[in-house]
Amino acid sequence: MISTYILEQKAELRPLLTTVYQTLKAQLPDAQEKISYGMPTFWQGRNIIHFAAHKKHLGIYPGPLVIEHFSNQLTSAGYHYTKGAIQFPYNKELPLELIKEITREALKENGN
Repeated sequence: MISTYILEQKAELRPLLTTVYQTLKAQLPDAQEKISYGMPTFWQGRNIIHFAAHKKHLGIYPGPLVIEHFSNQLTSAGYHYTKGAIQFPYNKELPLELIKEITREALKENGN
């Protein structure tokens, strides 16, 4: 399912999306993969985290409590975020270690 989503995106985004997918999957080995709200989703009794390609950024959706937990770090790194979404612009290097931390926190917060 998620691999189909990635293949449907622009060719230049596929390597980035594959990297994000593999990063999330490594942090969430017991989670099921599905498409929810039109986005790749890792699910374990409930949605843990989503990600999606957008025109100018990659969106990560770990839930509002997780975003609040990382708000100072996101602000200091210059990333735009809202209550439900974090935007990682394509013109900046993807912060994989931060995404790993966010994913682990999302599992604690949203997992069973």
